[in-house]
Amino acid sequence: MASNKYKILVVEDDEKISSFLNALLEANDYQVVLAETCGLAKMMFNSHQPDLVVLDLGLPDEDGTVFVRDIREHSAVPIIVLSARNSEEDKVEALDYGANDYVTKPFGSAEFLARVRSMLRNTRHLLSEDFMVRGKFVLDEMVIDFETRKLYLNDVEIKLTQTEFNIMTVLSEHCGKVLTYAAIVNAIWGYPDAGSIKKLQVNMANIRKKLGMKPGEDSYIVNELGVGYRLKERTEK
Repeated sequence: MASNKYKILVVEDDEKISSFLNALLEANDYQVVLAETCGLAKMMFNSHQPDLVVLDLGLPDEDGTVFVRDIREHSAVPIIVLSARNSEEDKVEALDYGANDYVTKPFGSAEFLARVRSMLRNTRHLLSEDFMVRGKFVLDEMVIDFETRKLYLNDVEIKLTQTEFNIMTVLSEHCGKVLTYAAIVNAIWGYPDAGSIKKLQVNMANIRKKLGMKPGEDSYIVNELGVGYRLKERTEK
């Protein structure tokens, strides 16, 4: 199998869905690795070093969120959750643990493939050498370290999820400029859907809270109501 193919780890215990995903992805020139349990998925992840993970949550040995939490301790590889759970609470929980996207079953093949392409494209940009050499972004007492993917405020690390860090990264790239909701959604998730703005607002509310910002304050992040968000410039008071 060609070494330049993207490698995707599919973690799914339903044999029919697993076989379908395997056939669909291979037909679109992806290399596929399969696992049906959380334990096996961790082993396959470490041994195969995939470019992307497609993850079911309802696994026979452990909940899929355990896998997300464990992987996020040492890796920023994108994770697309593919689950029959469709409540907002389940989606927010998975995203907060570090999943990059959430697709509910049943799903359309074309849309699923579009999300895979977008996730690989956007994540490769965020983790590319050209981007990493920028080192750090400093705004007053806030420091974003791109190499370690950590954010500090007054020399104290602020624990962000992968999605929250990616949002701050995108805002820092355009410091001082307003980014529309759609622009941020496209940069982070690569697609718009009915709940995308709500998903962004939930993540942004969590970021602002972690930065110690009270409702109505804009010490770092300015909410341009009805339009989008921007980081304040260094000289801006």
